[in-house]
This record gives sequence, C-alpha cells and structure tokens, in this order.
Amino acid sequence: MSAAKPRTAAVLGTGTIALGWIALFAAKGLDVRVSSTRADVKEHVTRALRLYAPSLPDGAVPVDLLMSRLSFFADVEEAAAGAEVVQENVREDLALKQELFGRAAQAAPEALLLSSTSTLLPGDLGALLEDPARVVVGHPFNPPHIVPLVEVVAADGAEAAMVEAAVDFYRFLGKRPVVLRRAVPGFVANRLQSALLRECIHLMREGVVTVAELDEIVTASIGSRWAVVGPFRAFHLGGGPGGLRHLMAHLGDGLERGWAGLGTPPVDDVTVRTLLDQADEAFGAYDYEELAIWRDAAQNAVIAAVEDVGKPN
Repeated sequence: MSAAKPRTAAVLGTGTIALGWIALFAAKGLDVRVSSTRADVKEHVTRALRLYAPSLPDGAVPVDLLMSRLSFFADVEEAAAGAEVVQENVREDLALKQELFGRAAQAAPEALLLSSTSTLLPGDLGALLEDPARVVVGHPFNPPHIVPLVEVVAADGAEAAMVEAAVDFYRFLGKRPVVLRRAVPGFVANRLQSALLRECIHLMREGVVTVAELDEIVTASIGSRWAVVGPFRAFHLGGGPGGLRHLMAHLGDGLERGWAGLGTPPVDDVTVRTLLDQADEAFGAYDYEELAIWRDAAQNAVIAAVEDVGKPN
C-alpha cells in the first residue's frame, strides 16, 4: 500500500469507535468497506454520520457525500478484499479478533492490519497468523474522528517499515500517532485515565467531593492545563526558573508520601450505587446525542485554539 495516500480501507465493526473511524475515513476521501452483520447497518451508520458530520476536523461534510463513499458487507473477506488498510473495532474478545484477522489477512495479504483495541496486545491479536507481528495496534481516544491521539503499538519482531506505514496512515488522517517503545497492558493514555479515575472514585466515596464537584475541579484546573502542556512540562514550569530540577529537589520525598496516601476504592455495590445516584443528580436526563454534539464542538474549539497559539520548541 501507499501509506501516505491510501485509497481504500475496510472497517470491521460498527460500534462507537468504528463509527468515528468510518466518518473520518470517508471525510478524508477513502472508499470505506464496512463489515457488519447488523440487518440495519446502513440506517445505523447514517444516524451516526448525521451526528458526526458537523464536527469533522476539516469542517462539516454532507452526510450524502460521506455515505456515497461507503459500501457494506456482512462477510469479512468481502470487506477486506482490495483494501489497503483494515481497521478492526469489534468487542474486546481475543478469540473473535484473532479469527477476524486470520480471515482478513487471507483476503488482503498486502493490507496493513490495524486494531483499535484498548486492552489486548498486538502479538496476541496476530497469534494465529503466519507472521504474528503483522497486526499493529492503532488505539484511538474517543471520539476518534476528533481527538488527535493514536497510540501505535507493535508486537516484538514487527518490521520497522510496517510500523512506519501505520504512522503514515494515521498522519494522513490528521492524527498525532505516538509509537510506544514497548507494549504494556492498557497502553499509556488509558493507564493515565485509569489512575485518575481511581482517585476520583476514592474521593467521591470518602465524601470529600461529589461527582459534580469533582468534574468542576478537573475542568477548572488540570483539564485546561493539560490541553496546553503535559504533566512533565507543567511541573517543569512549576519549578520556576529552576524548572524540573528545582521542583524535584524540593518535592521528591513529598511525592512518595503523597502516593502512599492515594486511595484504592472497592468497586462494590455501595460505591457503584453512590456514583450513579450522584451522576443522575448532577447530570439529569441523559441525552447522548445532545451531549455528544456539545462535547465535539467544545473539543474542536480547544484543539483549534491551542493550534492557533502554537507550541514552544
């Protein structure tokens, strides 16, 4: 394949992540071959494109134009045949993913095989293939048609050219791919998110803050900060003219003491009930489409604002 200028991509699955990829692939001009066993797949995808089309990164695209670039197949082999890229997005079931990659690899022996998995390792995904390292994880952050990050994770022994092709493909889509130096469970972004979520649940469970107050604290502090600088650069600036060296010299011992005091809350019935009751009180009636439209518009505005300012060297 020409990784920088692909023409055809297969998308396996039509869940939330897959739908975001379908919208973005079509918006970038790809012929998208959708594999799904849903009887109402065209209606299902059309509803999603109506939701996503106004918030595509390069501007709104008519839904009819996006749909004209899609074709639908119940059979994985038919969807993968002729595709230069196969992006898998089915449920986190290792045996199912292995089966689908085996079938896709036979139908498209030259295609780049990518998975959106958030939990499974690339070597395991390709274990049944003649070359297990052929599968590369391209893990996006939801919603994938907007959030720039894609974590690229390769199996041991993967060819450098194949990893580069994956990176080129995601850059073609306008993403910011980061190649992990080694595969770890959960990758990086979700591990960070999980660590923060654990302490959020702990603080809520202990009655320190409510769900609504916790969200307010995050969006009014570290949330807006991290949209501009990551944790390390933030602490580098926190050290003043002396930077990170000055900060670590003064806070090193205190960091360990602080880590020792972090919570490890049980996810039991009491915790879940408290969390859900507070969420219902804080957020009221849940209109997914309305909230997703607001989130996508706000997320695009944040990304555009930061890009407009530019970054330091």
